[in-house]
Amino acid sequence: MTRPLGRDFFARSVHDVAPDLLGVMLLVDGVGGAIVEVEAYDHEDPASHSFGRRTARNATMFGSPGHAYVYRSYGIHWCVNFVCEPRSAVLIRALEPARGLDEMRARRGLDTERLLCAGPGRLCQALGIDRRHDGRPLDEPPFELLSRETEREIVRAPRVGITRAQEQPWRYAVAGSPFVSRRL
Repeated sequence: MTRPLGRDFFARSVHDVAPDLLGVMLLVDGVGGAIVEVEAYDHEDPASHSFGRRTARNATMFGSPGHAYVYRSYGIHWCVNFVCEPRSAVLIRALEPARGLDEMRARRGLDTERLLCAGPGRLCQALGIDRRHDGRPLDEPPFELLSRETEREIVRAPRVGITRAQEQPWRYAVAGSPFVSRRL
């Protein structure tokens, strides 16, 4: 039986929260699926947006746990992170589409289910996440996070798409999932 996740779920180490998010159902206005890939970014991590000073862009990361941190990557794609302990967040990289597939297909302009949410930019486009969602609590609409129903085998790997601290094995994914953004 699934239960909603509250903000207290995020009030702990990003390195504990990240793997615990795998298999959690992420819905935005009822559209979404099970999270299958994430990356952790802690406050001492030079690849983290909060490493350094607070800016208008990263202000949400300096706030309380259980909120969405949404930013534009390379000026092109929106990315969503879940804020954990202060100045730390989990980037949601991929999910297995389950609800609202027609809406996801229309937003993405494609039919290939495997590619609907495989990558942080694709995921945000499919779920309709943009700057309006930055700072919103994850336990209130339009967000809904439901606990996972079964245990899943988790694999770890170095993070991708960054230039600093690439070697950190802080990328977590559901083993064997065809919906991850890049093979592990």
